Amino acid sequence: MLDKGVSTATEDPQMFGHPKGLFYLFFAELWERFSFYGMRALLTLYMVNEIFKAIAERDAAAAVVYASYGSLVYASTVIGGQISDKILGMRSSIFLGGILMTIGHFVLAIENDMAFFLALAFIVVGNGFFKPNISTFVGALYKDGDVRKDSGFTIFYMGINIGGMVAPFLCAWLAVEYGYHYGFGLAGIGMLTGLIFFWSGIKKNVFGDKGLPPNEEVYEKKVVGIPQKTLIPIIAFLSAPAIAWLLASWKDNYVTGIFKFIGVAVLIYLGYIIFNLKTNEARKKLIMAVLITFFMTLFWGFHELSGSVITLFASRNVDLDGIMSAGQTNGLNSMFIIILAIPVSLLWGYLSKRNLNPRTPYKFGLGLLFAGLSFYILSISGLSANENGMVPFYYLFAMYFIISVGELFMSPVGLSKITDLSPKNIVSFMMGVWFLSSAFAFQIVGFISEELAIENVPGQVINPLDTLSVYTDGFHLIALYALGAGAVVLLFSPLMKKLMGNVH
Repeated sequence: MLDKGVSTATEDPQMFGHPKGLFYLFFAELWERFSFYGMRALLTLYMVNEIFKAIAERDAAAAVVYASYGSLVYASTVIGGQISDKILGMRSSIFLGGILMTIGHFVLAIENDMAFFLALAFIVVGNGFFKPNISTFVGALYKDGDVRKDSGFTIFYMGINIGGMVAPFLCAWLAVEYGYHYGFGLAGIGMLTGLIFFWSGIKKNVFGDKGLPPNEEVYEKKVVGIPQKTLIPIIAFLSAPAIAWLLASWKDNYVTGIFKFIGVAVLIYLGYIIFNLKTNEARKKLIMAVLITFFMTLFWGFHELSGSVITLFASRNVDLDGIMSAGQTNGLNSMFIIILAIPVSLLWGYLSKRNLNPRTPYKFGLGLLFAGLSFYILSISGLSANENGMVPFYYLFAMYFIISVGELFMSPVGLSKITDLSPKNIVSFMMGVWFLSSAFAFQIVGFISEELAIENVPGQVINPLDTLSVYTDGFHLIALYALGAGAVVLLFSPLMKKLMGNVH
């Protein structure tokens, strides 16, 4: 029975018991994720086989660009979110981001090396405006206390994973059958479709008065004679060539230097905040929020290898004949998330009723153990390799299943705990740090990918027998680090429970 005063009705049009706008945002995000994951499935393979095919260190070059791109994609959300909150509002930000990403995906379909870097830059800038705002927009559709909000987010996140599952299968199939640029082109069509869905929702007024600029006067305010609503898109477009230059300068790897500086600055500032907090309880909770962010960074650093080293391993050392292509294996994670999300959610509900639901530190420790186990599975795959150095597909299949379980133990929990553990006056800052954790995770990806890079004479086909031990030895080392991290977290979980206080 609902509490009195808790409303489930809104003034906005309804569909299937939810605000109608939810379903427009659902399809907009589904197609945006379709474009993002469809492109990601091909990115490393395209760089290794096309962009850098003429150099011996092509794996290392692809690793640097992939890591720099991933870091900038997630870091841009911090800036885009701030601009939306203060000036543009969610609608304008999402639409601007969608346009920029659509341009990026279609430019990626052009067979030109410089167009490649410019395309990535447009996607980086566009994602900064799109990604942080569309999730926030879902929450804005519901009034405070609306009991439908959690199920609304569940529906929305299902769209994310549907897009993430379907895209690699379709885009990678096109890439194999007709060429990489057809796969990239389909990703662009996906992004354009999502943008059209969002625009049609605005035209049909399904969002009511939600997502408008926070202050019309600030929105229209002129800077250097240009209204801010116009100036920001201009700056966004002009920033793309600068980011393209950063990505193209992979030999100098400026992006890693930038993130080292940002990392040190954020840690110093967090230390300053912790030192100046007035109560010991608040200090303990913020320390725990920082630890959760660190553990999540570590997990994503291993998880995001799926788009780089694991894709190359699938291409070179996994027997995929008649099953799927290397790019298509990127869809396995989202497939398992869709299959496992409800059972894991029901598991937590079942354990809660019996007061057995583990506290957050234990879930994080188990999540890291699952990550370690998944890489251990890959590390022993070489024992079943055939005479050509190819391992059975079921090892890769099992790896994605296990790491997906680990993801469900950590990712859905982490975000809500950051808001619970952070002092109210710095929640927005800590959310920014949370987004940055994914950016720093890609720096871990870059480091590992460079360590496992295969050098070869340009034009020669890589022999699977030469690469198998490089990958399996690397996966064994990753497994040890992940298992060790998980064990440490579980060991210190009783202490971390005390740091969390009354937060579960």
